[in-house]
Amino acid sequence: MNQQPHFFFAVRIPEETKRIMKNHLEKLQETLPFSRWVHPMDLHITLAFLGAAEPEKLKLAETYVKEALHSEESFTLKINKLGFFGKEDSPRVFWADTENSEELINSRKKVFQACLKAGFVLETRPFRPHITLARKWKGTGEFQTDLLNVWHGLQPEPLPFQAKDVVVYQTHLNQTPKYEAVTIFPLKS
Repeated sequence: MNQQPHFFFAVRIPEETKRIMKNHLEKLQETLPFSRWVHPMDLHITLAFLGAAEPEKLKLAETYVKEALHSEESFTLKINKLGFFGKEDSPRVFWADTENSEELINSRKKVFQACLKAGFVLETRPFRPHITLARKWKGTGEFQTDLLNVWHGLQPEPLPFQAKDVVVYQTHLNQTPKYEAVTIFPLKS
């Protein structure tokens, strides 16, 4: 059965930050047993998940996002801690967090509204910016939240990076890495 590709808008993580995170991920995998780790080239911050998208509707969303972001400037984000979604003893999603950023919130709001305007039905949960690192706890015991402190041993200071563009990614489930940037919206530098 041939699955339709899924699309989403995201802040792209720069290559140099992905290289640093690759080293961190290798060390995290030694102490945190999760079933599936994200390929370092797939690291991103999702702004709006579209799912399967008709080409015309996707193009319309891209047009609206381009208009919405035309005057937005690039901004600095800082990866500062680890967290998880799901049950405390058996997390479903393991992620890296960034320090609060009004620029990120504002960019997400513009992208989200543009996608709604194009006719997409989007997730209604509050926006919780994060960089997914792994999925599904598979440890022999319960997950211990103090394991999240391992980040500060790897990265004593927050890890800064410049958010320079918003990207439309297409998902290729049978490839690694599985996200392909199909459209890029550069932010002003």
